[in-house]
Amino acid sequence: MKVVGLMSGTSADGVDAALVNIVRRGGISRITPLAFASLPYSRTLQQRLVELSLHGQVAEICHMNAYLGELFANAALRVIRKANYRATDIQLIGSHGQTIHHLPKGIREPGVGVVRSTLQIGEPAVIAERTGITTVANFRPRDMAAGGEGAPLVPYAHAMAFRHPRRCRLVVNIGGISNVTYLPAGGGVQDLRAFDTGPGNMVLDAIMRVVTQGKRSYDVGGRMARQGTVNEALLRELMAHPFLIRRPPKSTGREEFGAPFVQALVARQRTLRLSVEVLLATCAAWTAEAIGSCRRWISGEIDDVIVGGGGVYNRAIMDALRGVFAPAPVLTFDDCGWSSKAFEATAFALLAHDMLYGQCTNVPGVTGARHPVVLGSVVPGGAGVPVIQARRSR
Repeated sequence: MKVVGLMSGTSADGVDAALVNIVRRGGISRITPLAFASLPYSRTLQQRLVELSLHGQVAEICHMNAYLGELFANAALRVIRKANYRATDIQLIGSHGQTIHHLPKGIREPGVGVVRSTLQIGEPAVIAERTGITTVANFRPRDMAAGGEGAPLVPYAHAMAFRHPRRCRLVVNIGGISNVTYLPAGGGVQDLRAFDTGPGNMVLDAIMRVVTQGKRSYDVGGRMARQGTVNEALLRELMAHPFLIRRPPKSTGREEFGAPFVQALVARQRTLRLSVEVLLATCAAWTAEAIGSCRRWISGEIDDVIVGGGGVYNRAIMDALRGVFAPAPVLTFDDCGWSSKAFEATAFALLAHDMLYGQCTNVPGVTGARHPVVLGSVVPGGAGVPVIQARRSR
């Protein structure tokens, strides 16, 4: 089955689209990458989404849901064309959407107890209508309905791609938020451990936008961070953040490490009279140290550290990670035959594919859900042929 995966992360900088071929044999899905494309958001749209996640009005959320559906559909068609296929050659799309709010702790309401919630926009009905391809979306809410945090979900794909019969591996994804997946040697999906560790690129990118007054959205290659030295006092303050010492299962996002947090951090920088380079160096080190602190929740050796996501291109973060995990080698997804840029989109192609086979793809030990569940809801493509009929025809 040829499947497109669509992903836009907490950095809100664009849509990644991965086209893969998936073959299922003996209950195991084997993935072959075919093509990858990105559809970047304009700086204005990125800022609109950041504002929407913190102060969004109902009318704007309603509009942006449909607008992003159009952009996600365009990204899907772009990667299909890049691979020299037609939309009619593709059986399925899995779309994560754009998270604009995530409340994993929940809010207690009378008569029902704690209500956990999450909201990803990018209307799947628009994607299915524009492409004619059956689309699976809304992956996180079912896990939350079952008592989980709805995140992280990509560890299911990490296990498929990186588990090893003899080596214990820590898979690290550094997007806007960083998360880790621990794969014990010879273990299966049910044996892995995974959780968010804290900020990845989100805080660093926001600092650049603040200090350049919006002229630059990120520190290219970590160049400015590498010109600074780590301020140990500030690093200790950051490492004392309550999220870092919270026991898993845990997940986080812009609600915890977004604009208000960065504004307070920049104010702290000015109080301490630190240069921007020192602030960036300290936050890059913090990202790595926060990832390294995962070891307090993991019982087992770490033979390999495998890193993906946009953070692999920040040399300050990667240098710090090598120091944190030495002597274990720190590799990239690309070193292991997978694209760092494409993997998260690939993961949602896999989740969509396995959903059609009735496979439970959450990991209750990771998300905190009471039991395994099938993730995602389906919008049929074309003229609305039922998905189950399409499955039989294949």
